[in-house]
Amino acid sequence: QVQLVESGGGLVQPGGSLRLSCAASGFIFSSYVMSWYCQAPGKERELVATITSGGRTKYAESMQGRFTITRNNAKNKVYLQMNSLKTGDTAVYYCNAVHLLVESRNYWGQGTQVTVSS
Repeated sequence: QVQLVESGGGLVQPGGSLRLSCAASGFIFSSYVMSWYCQAPGKERELVATITSGGRTKYAESMQGRFTITRNNAKNKVYLQMNSLKTGDTAVYYCNAVHLLVESRNYWGQGTQVTVSS
């Protein structure tokens, strides 16, 4: 059974930091491109960052330089380090896994809430 379980969300003041984690199970982690998405109230889900099995990364322009995505293939985990957080970063953050060759193998976690507020 495929599972993606996010953790690490919470309430943080503007300028603060959070580290999200996503624990994956039920599939061959190293065969999947891992991503973080966010969805703010009333808005569509949007890509935050992506990392390939080999560690190649891509970021949304608004997160570039503030967020860092990493993965540990031995532990089946992907992380999102979020620094210099802004109120506009408030959203539910989702972990996503897509197979490198078979895009229909596309899995989502349940999401973790990040609230940036003073």
